[in-house]
Amino acid sequence: MIRKIVVLLTFGCLWPGLGVAQQVESTLTVQTPATGTTQTAGQSPLGLEDLVREALQKNPAVQSASHTVEAQRRRVPQAKTLPDPTVGIGWAGNITPFSVQSGDPSSYRSVAASQQLLYPGKLKLRGEIASKEADAASLDLEAVRRRVTVDVKTAYFEYWFYDRAIQTTLKDKDLLSKLSQIAEARYRVGKGVQQDVLRSQVEISLLLQRLTVLQQQRNTSQARLNTLLARSPEAPLPPAENIERSPLNYSLDDLYRLARQNDPGLHREEQMIERNQLAVNLAQKDYYPDLSVGYMYQQRPMMPDMHGMTFTVNIPVFYKSKQREEVRQATEERLSAETSRDNRKNELNFELKQQYLAAKASDELLRLFSEGVVPQSSLALESSMSAYQVGTVDFLSVIGNFSTVLNYEIDYYRELANYQTALARMESMVGVDLTSTAVQPGNQRPAGGE
Repeated sequence: MIRKIVVLLTFGCLWPGLGVAQQVESTLTVQTPATGTTQTAGQSPLGLEDLVREALQKNPAVQSASHTVEAQRRRVPQAKTLPDPTVGIGWAGNITPFSVQSGDPSSYRSVAASQQLLYPGKLKLRGEIASKEADAASLDLEAVRRRVTVDVKTAYFEYWFYDRAIQTTLKDKDLLSKLSQIAEARYRVGKGVQQDVLRSQVEISLLLQRLTVLQQQRNTSQARLNTLLARSPEAPLPPAENIERSPLNYSLDDLYRLARQNDPGLHREEQMIERNQLAVNLAQKDYYPDLSVGYMYQQRPMMPDMHGMTFTVNIPVFYKSKQREEVRQATEERLSAETSRDNRKNELNFELKQQYLAAKASDELLRLFSEGVVPQSSLALESSMSAYQVGTVDFLSVIGNFSTVLNYEIDYYRELANYQTALARMESMVGVDLTSTAVQPGNQRPAGGE
């Protein structure tokens, strides 16, 4: 449709002053639709899946969370192990080390060893608590991986959009430049007015201003992608692959259900509830004393050697200010974890509803652009061109209608990027693939564009 409009517009502009306009005829070539950022020969397009894979391997946040998981795993065997035994040596007699007094039965050399034995069940509970903390760290790692994934996808869709917006704007600028040449040629032979020439030049300047802003925004999205990939912000990136709209085949209730099943934040809160319940059980066992077993060997001068055993228990006489408060602390931490889980459910439902509504709104706008706005604006442009040929519409109206058609194309790309971004954000919560990219022969464009 747009190609047809360009041909008709060029013909309409040339018809009144065909003889004079022949001097610029060699520059009037029909423009093809934007097909993305120009690629260097042999340069492959930037694939989203490759970027996500690289980010998950190199992103420092993912690596940090991975090391945290490994550190937590190393705590489990420590928590399940008895305290270290103690060994001691000593003597009684002379001040000289290991020197005893002959004939004195109270003088001796000794070796002693002791081991603390915790009340049955304490070591097991400590190991289970450490294991739950390691599981929570694993879920934190999964949450970080999903967050990095959605950040990469969001930056990618932005990068893709600015590529398309720049190319569309460049195409608009080229066409307006040629139309400005036509208006100037007609003005020189008295077939047009100077206002047409000046207005076309103003429109070109406005497009140059837009290009400057779009280029800055594209550079920002490129720097964001490079940062997520642990590259230099200035590292060059090839153009993004063309994307197509991914169908959303889940209802909101389905998404709620999937989020409850797969959200790592919610599962982490569940793990912390179980961990804190184990901590309550451990605190209750601290009311019971631990046992220490000791052995001592004594060597005495001119006397038989002696062997001794000791059994020691701690008595929780300060239970009111220690063990009882420990149980209360652990109970409050469990209640806090339960409340945190409920809060995560509420936040999850809100975030899902927010992104679901955003995706539905963008989807509706995409259909509106494809089925209504672009075809209607194209018809308005055709009508203005026909009226211009008979002199009932001025040249500026034709330029304005043509710019409107191209602006709606940029709006279409913007909504497509917004739609895919909303799906990516829901994807991180529900744990299923909602987005996809596909290489197409050309850009996906609004219906009505050819």
